[in-house]
Amino acid sequence: MLLHEFNPSIKALTVVVCVLVLSIFFDPVTPFLTLAVTAAATFIFGRVSFRRWILLFSPFIFMALIYIWSALVFSKAIEGETILWTWGIFTLTEESFQRALSLGMRVLSFTSLSLLFMLTTKPAEFLLSLMQQCRLPPKLAYGIMAGYRFLPLIKEEFDIIRNAHRIRGVPKARTLSEKLAELKRYAVPLLAGAIRKAERTAMAMESKGFTGDRNREFYHKISVSWKDWAFFAFFIAVVLASAYVSWLFGFLQLYNGKL
Repeated sequence: MLLHEFNPSIKALTVVVCVLVLSIFFDPVTPFLTLAVTAAATFIFGRVSFRRWILLFSPFIFMALIYIWSALVFSKAIEGETILWTWGIFTLTEESFQRALSLGMRVLSFTSLSLLFMLTTKPAEFLLSLMQQCRLPPKLAYGIMAGYRFLPLIKEEFDIIRNAHRIRGVPKARTLSEKLAELKRYAVPLLAGAIRKAERTAMAMESKGFTGDRNREFYHKISVSWKDWAFFAFFIAVVLASAYVSWLFGFLQLYNGKL
């Protein structure tokens, strides 16, 4: 069964619970194993392009490296820790290196879980699931859905306005004041167009009898089955099994609020 076929709300709940459980542990092995299993599941069962995945994942690799570097540079050697390397005022201990690596792997494991959800879930189905399973108000859900559908149209209008300005000889902004003036020239017609679209959408919804009532029928019904809960149990088991493997190798630590 592909990841796209699972209930979106259960997938979101799975990601949130996994992140909370991972936050309890503070060692590099647990998040690393979770990252490996999550990435493998995304590619095997998610029909996700590796190029797209790595493109979205790569900025967080840089962020993880920043976390590791900051934790190493600003860490203080505590009496009793194993010193690996000393250079001037800089002292690298085995414990501080493990803490820094734990921070970096946390970032990457959280990112892999988020990408699994984002790349295997359709926004419209997620909103429908929130309405049907989580009782999200239909007015809010359909408002978000309409705004999401407007984004490509707004980009298209932006390109049209910019090209119209270029045709009429408006020079490209170079200084800060020119860029602010250009932003104002773009913002006003885009805002006016967005307001007109919102009014037309509201009138169309009212004409179709939309009242925002929670007790309504849905053409596209999204259900919850045992397979969705099996998906939830599997990923929680992955995190706990990763923690168990970390404990077997002597790396497992619980987060005590200190870095």
